[in-house]
Amino acid sequence: MPRIADHEERRRQIAVAVCELIADQGLDAVTVARTAAAAGMSVGLVQHYFRTKDDMLLHAFKEVTARIRGRADERIRGGIRHRRPIAEVLAEALAEFLPLDEARRTEFRVTRAFAGRALDAPALAEVDVETAHRLREDVARAVHNGKECGEVEEDLDPWPAAVRLTAVTEGLAMQVYRDAAGTEGVPASELAASVVAAELAAVFTGKCRQYAGN
Repeated sequence: MPRIADHEERRRQIAVAVCELIADQGLDAVTVARTAAAAGMSVGLVQHYFRTKDDMLLHAFKEVTARIRGRADERIRGGIRHRRPIAEVLAEALAEFLPLDEARRTEFRVTRAFAGRALDAPALAEVDVETAHRLREDVARAVHNGKECGEVEEDLDPWPAAVRLTAVTEGLAMQVYRDAAGTEGVPASELAASVVAAELAAVFTGKCRQYAGN
């Protein structure tokens, strides 16, 4: 019997090829022909899945943001399973958005290239905004949960705290990308961890009641 094409896998391969081109040569280097060559496909096959270059770019942006998001979600799920302090889990989840290794540096370059194009492309802007909103909502929920278990003061408003934490993370990502080797002899990974820890410590000032007596 002839093998049935795995359409989702082919769409994923095309998205990976787009991201590789952006990481190596910039977003303007992406064409259907170059993407097809990078993906090991014919131009016709790529056009079968994506009618226009804009459709292809939109799918690639969704794929890379979903990949980052998936890792952060896994950090959160793991923290819940093992009943770890919310601040610790949130630190690990936010770190997935920082370019602390080669894979995440590539992702950061790609997502920032898309974000720049999103200024003039409503469909890309929608993905960019939704990604930012979802992260802020998750952080606000974590702060709210911290209030319920005792890690956060009861009178603290989760939303301003979430805005601050996500803004720091976004700005820190750019700083780390620019200075991958670190500054003042401090490795970028250590510097990033200390900044995130300090910001979280300003919000998560208590200890969860489930750890009382531990």
